[in-house]
Amino acid sequence: MYAGTYEKLSAFYNQRKEDIVNEWSEKNRHVQSDSDNNNVINNKVMELLLKKVFCDKECNDDVFMVLAHEAIQSRRISSFNIGDFVYSIKTGREVTQKYLFQINATENEMRIYIQQMNDCFDKFLYFAVSFYSENQNQIIKEKNQFIDSTHKDRLTLLGQMTSSFIHEFRNPLTSIQGFIQLLKSDYPNMKYLDIISNEIEQLNFRISQFLLLSKKELIGKEKVNFPLNELISEVLNFLYPSILDSKVKIIKENHTKEVFLCGYKDEIRQVLINIIFNAIDVLTPESKNPTIEIILKNINATKVQIDIANNGPEIPANLVQTIFEPFFTTKTLGTGLGLFVCKEIIEKHRGTLTCESQKSRTVFSIILPIQEQSN
Repeated sequence: MYAGTYEKLSAFYNQRKEDIVNEWSEKNRHVQSDSDNNNVINNKVMELLLKKVFCDKECNDDVFMVLAHEAIQSRRISSFNIGDFVYSIKTGREVTQKYLFQINATENEMRIYIQQMNDCFDKFLYFAVSFYSENQNQIIKEKNQFIDSTHKDRLTLLGQMTSSFIHEFRNPLTSIQGFIQLLKSDYPNMKYLDIISNEIEQLNFRISQFLLLSKKELIGKEKVNFPLNELISEVLNFLYPSILDSKVKIIKENHTKEVFLCGYKDEIRQVLINIIFNAIDVLTPESKNPTIEIILKNINATKVQIDIANNGPEIPANLVQTIFEPFFTTKTLGTGLGLFVCKEIIEKHRGTLTCESQKSRTVFSIILPIQEQSN
């Protein structure tokens, strides 16, 4: 800015600064006040900003950064309305421009005045909003961390509870299952023993969902190599009564050679049971041609994909990811742990579990690493 122009602008400010600040402050009264009983931008900040507009030759970034931080830090970010703040700065710009036009200046000088004003207000507003956003993001991050921590504590507590008292449920179930086997041996023609045994297995399976939330369940367990196709056959045999009762058609397609997995066989078995059982659950006898497809295919030499598809109702897009979260369920008596446990198990085995749902076709895809077999 030229020396004469700068001196004229500075002299005008010294004469009219109180008028400018007072009018700006008065217009701010129409803007919602914050919790400190001050307007969204106080008189001290107004004076400092206006002094930069009228009295400084350059709009230095560092100075505006400090000034903007001071303006934001002086109030609580959590209850601060950034919209009111931006509106207040807009008001200040309009008031300042009004007074600038009262200066007896040439067209070139006026252009310089307006440019100086806009540069100062723009830089101040940029740093203020940026600083506010950073603080808001930090607040959100801290809240999310607190929510995550609380959520993990809840799961930890649940794991401790289940590991301490659900074992008490399993012990009598084991005894009952043992006596059923004895009855089968002594009275091979006795009715309903197979149904009772199957129901006990189903109950034991549900209990396992809770036990897998506790790390204690892994103590003493060892990973084994097992054939995937054989495991799927076992699962379908186990679910046969439910499949028959629901009149669901099972289509199995195997596009792989014999595939072996390495891991906890009972856990992978539980995942398959859970997903297929859920599919049976949504396919009522009234469904048109209720069908479940189980498709095995190699992705490459090291991974296999298991697709379990059903032609039941579509899962809404906003729920497709949510269904894997703990305690989420659409069932009246559901626990919301089934799919969460399934995803935990698959990821523990270095795999992935995803879901895609379209009209009349929902597919759960499991990808797992293949265990190479030595000759």
